[in-house]
Amino acid sequence: MNRRNKIWVRAKVLPDGEPMTIYGREAWCLRRLIEAGEKGCTPIEQPAPRWSAYVHDLKHKFGLVIDTIHEPHTGPYAGSHARYVLRSLVAILDDNETARAAA
Repeated sequence: MNRRNKIWVRAKVLPDGEPMTIYGREAWCLRRLIEAGEKGCTPIEQPAPRWSAYVHDLKHKFGLVIDTIHEPHTGPYAGSHARYVLRSLVAILDDNETARAAA
């Protein structure tokens, strides 16, 4: 799949960050984090194959501040899971979801 067919967002960190274009699952992840706000996201609530990798890329490739909070869970496979909370104030400038809806 080429970049034209992937999900993408053009975003910037407020107030004075440079615009950046984020593609694919990282763009999907950023949208989920923005929508979740202070509540954050977990792979349990928002299933995706590699949340930790998407968050890692957003932090290290794009410089976003995202907290990782480890939460215990019970059940037959008890353990812990991560909750990711976007701390950077990010504005979406443009995206292909909006462009498709307008077409």
